[in-house]
Amino acid sequence: MYNNYGYNCFADDTGLEIEALNNEPGVYSARYAGEGKNSEDNMNKVLHKLAKIKNRKARFRTVISLVVNGKETQFEGVVNGRILNEKRGQGGFGYDPAFQPDGYNETFAEMGMEEKNRISHRGKAVKKLVEYLTKE
Repeated sequence: MYNNYGYNCFADDTGLEIEALNNEPGVYSARYAGEGKNSEDNMNKVLHKLAKIKNRKARFRTVISLVVNGKETQFEGVVNGRILNEKRGQGGFGYDPAFQPDGYNETFAEMGMEEKNRISHRGKAVKKLVEYLTKE
């Protein structure tokens, strides 16, 4: 992932992986329902595909790729959970109203931002990146 300009850089991507759908939508999470579609359409497509499926296991995965002096290092954050049968909550974005993390009775959309950020996949990946950058 070394860029052609010789600059240090980082990039990240996040995806929702649903076990029963062979880890779909994965890296296509943002455009799962097609180009020009939105989060609501993406979530409805997932709920429709899972309508008659009992295995609702899912996880959010974030990977941050850092390139410093041509060396790439990756940092991953994962939160396991399940896709509910219906949407709950008004907060968050994307698939948050349908995703309930393991050990919680609330969806990401029902949680306050502080709680969600404390356990989130992105937060875990960023924490690993910060630890890497601040170690001596």
